[in-house]
Amino acid sequence: MAAVSYAYPWSGLIVQFKFHEDTAWARSMATLLRSTPWVEPALDAADWLIPVPLSGERLRERGFNQALLLARALDRDKTRPNLLLRIQHSPAQSTLSRKERVRNLQSAFAIEPDHYASLRGKRCVLVDDVMTTGSTLHAAANVLRAAGAANVTALVFARTE
Repeated sequence: MAAVSYAYPWSGLIVQFKFHEDTAWARSMATLLRSTPWVEPALDAADWLIPVPLSGERLRERGFNQALLLARALDRDKTRPNLLLRIQHSPAQSTLSRKERVRNLQSAFAIEPDHYASLRGKRCVLVDDVMTTGSTLHAAANVLRAAGAANVTALVFARTE
Protein backbone atom coordinates (compact mmCIF):
# COMPACT_ATOMS: atom_id res chain seq x y z
CA MET A 1 0.00 0.00 0.00
CA ALA A 2 1.22 3.48 -0.80
CA ALA A 3 -0.10 6.90 0.13
CA VAL A 4 1.17 8.84 -2.88
CA SER A 5 2.83 8.49 -6.24
CA TYR A 6 6.58 9.07 -6.28
CA ALA A 7 6.29 12.23 -8.36
CA TYR A 8 6.14 15.99 -7.85
CA PRO A 9 5.69 17.35 -5.20
CA TRP A 10 6.14 14.21 -3.09
CA SER A 11 9.50 13.23 -4.57
CA GLY A 12 10.99 16.52 -3.38
CA LEU A 13 9.58 16.06 0.09
CA ILE A 14 11.10 12.57 0.28
CA VAL A 15 14.50 13.91 -0.77
CA GLN A 16 14.28 16.50 2.02
CA PHE A 17 13.24 13.84 4.52
CA LYS A 18 15.76 11.21 3.51
CA PHE A 19 18.86 13.08 2.35
CA HIS A 20 18.67 16.47 4.06
CA GLU A 21 17.87 15.26 7.57
CA ASP A 22 14.45 16.89 7.61
CA THR A 23 13.16 14.10 9.86
CA ALA A 24 10.15 16.07 11.11
CA TRP A 25 8.35 15.00 7.92
CA ALA A 26 7.86 11.50 9.36
CA ARG A 27 4.77 12.56 11.33
CA SER A 28 3.07 14.21 8.37
CA MET A 29 3.89 11.28 6.13
CA ALA A 30 2.42 8.91 8.72
CA THR A 31 -0.76 10.98 8.84
CA LEU A 32 -1.12 10.77 5.05
CA LEU A 33 -0.46 7.03 5.16
CA ARG A 34 -3.12 6.48 7.82
CA SER A 35 -5.66 8.29 5.62
CA THR A 36 -4.94 5.94 2.70
CA PRO A 37 -7.61 3.26 2.12
CA TRP A 38 -6.85 -0.09 3.78
CA VAL A 39 -3.85 1.22 5.74
CA GLU A 40 -5.61 1.73 9.07
CA PRO A 41 -7.07 -1.81 9.10
CA ALA A 42 -3.67 -3.25 8.17
CA LEU A 43 -2.02 -1.36 11.03
CA ASP A 44 -4.72 -2.43 13.48
CA ALA A 45 -4.37 -6.09 12.45
CA ALA A 46 -0.56 -6.07 12.57
CA ASP A 47 1.35 -7.63 15.40
CA TRP A 48 4.57 -5.90 14.35
CA LEU A 49 5.61 -2.95 12.21
CA ILE A 50 9.03 -3.76 10.82
CA PRO A 51 11.01 -0.93 9.24
CA VAL A 52 13.23 -1.92 6.35
CA PRO A 53 16.71 -1.77 7.88
CA LEU A 54 19.72 0.06 6.51
CA SER A 55 23.20 -1.40 6.43
CA GLY A 56 25.48 -0.20 9.21
CA GLU A 57 27.49 1.83 6.72
CA ARG A 58 24.40 3.54 5.26
CA LEU A 59 23.08 4.25 8.76
CA ARG A 60 26.38 5.89 9.73
CA GLU A 61 26.34 7.98 6.52
CA ARG A 62 22.75 9.15 6.95
CA GLY A 63 22.57 9.24 10.74
CA PHE A 64 19.04 7.78 10.88
CA ASN A 65 16.80 5.19 9.26
CA GLN A 66 13.90 6.93 7.53
CA ALA A 67 11.80 3.74 7.56
CA LEU A 68 12.23 3.46 11.33
CA LEU A 69 11.11 7.06 11.85
CA LEU A 70 8.08 6.45 9.68
CA ALA A 71 7.18 3.19 11.47
CA ARG A 72 7.46 4.84 14.87
CA ALA A 73 5.25 7.71 13.71
CA LEU A 74 2.65 5.14 12.62
CA ASP A 75 2.69 3.09 15.84
CA ARG A 76 5.60 3.28 18.25
CA ASP A 77 4.38 0.36 20.38
CA LYS A 78 4.19 -2.12 17.50
CA THR A 79 7.47 -1.06 15.85
CA ARG A 80 10.20 -3.68 16.07
CA PRO A 81 13.42 -2.31 14.55
CA ASN A 82 15.63 -5.22 15.61
CA LEU A 83 13.76 -8.20 14.14
CA LEU A 84 14.98 -7.76 10.57
CA LEU A 85 18.66 -7.02 9.96
CA ARG A 86 20.48 -5.71 6.92
CA ILE A 87 23.56 -7.90 6.93
CA GLN A 88 25.06 -6.80 3.66
CA HIS A 89 26.04 -3.32 2.53
CA SER A 90 25.43 -2.75 -1.15
CA PRO A 91 25.13 0.14 -3.58
CA ALA A 92 22.04 2.31 -3.17
CA GLN A 93 19.09 0.78 -5.01
CA SER A 94 18.35 4.11 -6.68
CA THR A 95 21.62 3.84 -8.64
CA LEU A 96 20.82 0.43 -10.15
CA SER A 97 18.73 -1.06 -12.94
CA ARG A 98 15.81 -3.37 -12.12
CA LYS A 99 17.89 -6.50 -12.79
CA GLU A 100 20.77 -5.17 -10.69
CA ARG A 101 18.39 -4.29 -7.84
CA VAL A 102 17.19 -7.88 -7.51
CA ARG A 103 20.75 -9.23 -7.54
CA ASN A 104 21.89 -6.48 -5.15
CA LEU A 105 19.57 -7.74 -2.41
CA GLN A 106 20.23 -11.47 -2.53
CA SER A 107 21.24 -12.42 1.03
CA ALA A 108 20.98 -8.78 2.19
CA PHE A 109 18.50 -9.46 5.01
CA ALA A 110 18.36 -11.83 7.97
CA ILE A 111 16.35 -12.30 11.13
CA GLU A 112 17.99 -11.47 14.43
CA PRO A 113 18.63 -15.00 15.79
CA ASP A 114 17.16 -14.25 19.22
CA HIS A 115 13.88 -13.09 17.64
CA TYR A 116 12.79 -16.01 15.46
CA ALA A 117 10.16 -17.08 17.99
CA SER A 118 8.61 -13.60 18.05
CA LEU A 119 7.85 -13.86 14.31
CA ARG A 120 6.15 -17.25 14.17
CA GLY A 121 2.49 -16.84 13.25
CA LYS A 122 2.64 -13.03 13.42
CA ARG A 123 1.14 -10.49 11.05
CA CYS A 124 3.87 -8.11 9.98
CA VAL A 125 3.78 -4.78 8.17
CA LEU A 126 7.02 -3.90 6.42
CA VAL A 127 7.48 -0.13 6.37
CA ASP A 128 9.63 1.87 3.95
CA ASP A 129 9.60 5.34 2.46
CA VAL A 130 9.62 4.53 -1.26
CA MET A 131 8.93 1.53 -3.48
CA THR A 132 10.25 1.56 -7.01
CA THR A 133 10.68 -1.99 -8.34
CA GLY A 134 9.65 -3.69 -5.09
CA SER A 135 12.93 -5.60 -4.88
CA THR A 136 13.77 -4.44 -1.36
CA LEU A 137 10.33 -5.20 0.03
CA HIS A 138 10.20 -8.55 -1.74
CA ALA A 139 13.59 -9.64 -0.38
CA ALA A 140 12.70 -8.55 3.16
CA ALA A 141 9.26 -10.19 3.01
CA ASN A 142 10.79 -13.48 1.87
CA VAL A 143 13.06 -13.53 4.91
CA LEU A 144 10.15 -12.77 7.25
CA ARG A 145 7.97 -15.49 5.71
CA ALA A 146 10.83 -18.01 5.90
CA ALA A 147 11.09 -17.21 9.62
CA GLY A 148 7.43 -18.09 10.12
CA ALA A 149 5.53 -14.81 9.75
CA ALA A 150 1.92 -15.67 8.92
CA ASN A 151 1.33 -12.56 6.83
CA VAL A 152 3.52 -9.77 5.47
CA THR A 153 2.04 -6.53 4.16
CA ALA A 154 4.13 -3.77 2.64
CA LEU A 155 3.45 -0.13 3.44
CA VAL A 156 5.31 2.74 1.80
CA PHE A 157 4.78 6.45 1.68
CA ALA A 158 5.37 6.70 -2.09
CA ARG A 159 5.43 4.30 -5.00
CA THR A 160 6.58 4.72 -8.57
CA GLU A 161 3.89 4.11 -11.17
